[in-house]
Amino acid sequence: MASADMRPQLSCSICLSTYTDPVSLRCGHIFCQDCIVRVLDTQEGAGGYSCPECRAEYQERPALEKNRKLSNIVECFLCSHPEPEETQIFCTYCDSPVPATKTCLQCEASFCDKHLSKHSKSAEHVLTEPTVSFEDRKCSVHKEIVKYYCSEDSAAICISCWVAGDHRSHPVELLDVASEKKKETLKSVTETLKSEREETERRLQRLQDHRREEKEKAAGVTERVTDLFRDIREKLDTLERGVLGEISRQEEQMSLSVSDLITQLEKQKDELSRKISSIEEICNITDPLTVLKKEPESDVISHKSCDVTSDVRVAGCVNEGIISQILHRGLLHLANIVMDLQTKRQLLVMGKADILLDIKTASDYIMISKDRRSASDTNVYQQRVDGPERFISQQVLSSCSFSSGRHYWEVDVSAAEQWLIGVASHSIERKVNVKESFIGHNNKSWGLYFIDKLRVCHNNIYKKIDPSSSVQTVGIFLDYEAGRLSFYQLCDPIRHLHTFSATFTEPLYAAFCVYENSCIKIIK
Repeated sequence: MASADMRPQLSCSICLSTYTDPVSLRCGHIFCQDCIVRVLDTQEGAGGYSCPECRAEYQERPALEKNRKLSNIVECFLCSHPEPEETQIFCTYCDSPVPATKTCLQCEASFCDKHLSKHSKSAEHVLTEPTVSFEDRKCSVHKEIVKYYCSEDSAAICISCWVAGDHRSHPVELLDVASEKKKETLKSVTETLKSEREETERRLQRLQDHRREEKEKAAGVTERVTDLFRDIREKLDTLERGVLGEISRQEEQMSLSVSDLITQLEKQKDELSRKISSIEEICNITDPLTVLKKEPESDVISHKSCDVTSDVRVAGCVNEGIISQILHRGLLHLANIVMDLQTKRQLLVMGKADILLDIKTASDYIMISKDRRSASDTNVYQQRVDGPERFISQQVLSSCSFSSGRHYWEVDVSAAEQWLIGVASHSIERKVNVKESFIGHNNKSWGLYFIDKLRVCHNNIYKKIDPSSSVQTVGIFLDYEAGRLSFYQLCDPIRHLHTFSATFTEPLYAAFCVYENSCIKIIK
């Protein structure tokens, strides 16, 4: 019992509870760390600080020193004397404390099971869970027990409110009935929320699975790309060694030829020097008779001078033509090898589709080039034969359609101030010239267009795209089975602009809209 009397000695004078992380000031008084910090915070800017206990003053914010010994004492004390629990409600009529099981709002008294059996069973005596708070159970106007619920005003009321008060003639029901109805409603709401939560959990799980799968996919693609470039480097190294070897072979052959010619010319030079010396000796003789008797060697006069051009031609040169041919053929072969390596490494090979424009679909104010790869606006009426395929609006489709597989093509839009390109189903409207018939402005087509700003659109739903620079060339990739249509800005580096995801049910055509003073071109 003596140890229990220590609780006041172990209580903070600020919060009046047992110390938590006790710290002390220089004056010796002890407080909970959080309590004294809050007090010092309120004194901030007041010109000084003071102890809440003895009012000792400090010019600067006092340092707090943790009292470890007291902290250990408090911990040991609380182990043997835990903080008292919340006050229990006891029976009003028992001499010794006996927990109450019910409280009567009419009597404003609490009962144990023994005294509850003797309590009035009248409807006026409303029983509830044990409580000591009665004011919130009474009408604020009539001071009577609240027993009813007005559904019109969503308010709990007493009998007087219903009969003669503000709620007369309103739909009223007992609190228990209203409570059960509300519980039923809340149960229904709970079921709906549980269903939404389950759906949210499924979506969350799908996203987490997708992230994991894509992470594994990225790791696999990284490995395959790394292997591909290693193989390409090996092929390039082999080609480089071959080309450099040919250069070395030609250089060595030329060098040997030059060495042989040099040897021959040096011998010829020595022979000529000997003959020159012989002739000079004759010329140095002063006796005329002797000069006339001396004859030079027979081949001196007939000897031909050296032809430098002929020497170079005989020696030969490094043949850049052959080297270029070897390099060219090697690179062409390497390009085919790279395609095979991509297939071997299970990497997508994006070969260009051979896209040509279909004149049967072109508006009469669109000029189609002879190679059927360019379409430009014209004011000259083309007088083409009308048919079900032809657009009235300034649009044109490709001659080929795609109903399966993967396809890629590129479009040059640099000569168009405004442009609209994409894909369209065969059933797109062709005989009206309204906005809803244009590429991307209906559910039959998907488009990327530039009119002041770059946007993508489908079924009249638009999304703005912020390119890193002016778009000059666009790459378009269609994966029909996967339901994906992607647009790329072909710059350095290539930038992904947008990908549509859809379920394609009809053959798709490359589609183009040609605006005034504009020209678009399919890159071969």
